[in-house]
Amino acid sequence: MPDLVVNTGPIIGLTAALGDLKILDSIYEEILLPKEVFDELSAGGKDCAEIRAIDAVSCVRIPSEFQKIPVLLGSELDKGEASVIQAAIQQQVSVVAIDEKQGRRIARLHSLKVTGSIGILLKGKRNGFVSDLEVCLDRMQAQGIWISRELREQALAD
Repeated sequence: MPDLVVNTGPIIGLTAALGDLKILDSIYEEILLPKEVFDELSAGGKDCAEIRAIDAVSCVRIPSEFQKIPVLLGSELDKGEASVIQAAIQQQVSVVAIDEKQGRRIARLHSLKVTGSIGILLKGKRNGFVSDLEVCLDRMQAQGIWISRELREQALAD
């Protein structure tokens, strides 16, 4: 069973922060990346940094089938977030990685635990795989990823 189901935002955020996704192989045995999410990332082309980063790790599993998303879930969220939540429910995975506020809220309503880019970086830091969290956050922001001042300060204080 996967440890985590991940959405587009954390893949983009971690790639911006670290240049790759090798941290995922270090802290998770298996991560499910729904086909819908992979297709969103693939829109940038096969040579985009995120696709190269996914290809370089062994823990990410991409199903060959799309999720059957309930109408209500699909009406509240974009296809990627809805597929992450639905995959977690169907496969009984208790944790999802979603950065967007609405997706995180809906995931919690479905009794899922939520993490995101920064949560994964913090887990990596606690386990000795991230040496300088501030540099990671700076890189994310330099790539146009918005991080509130409060969240940044909270993460750096952890």
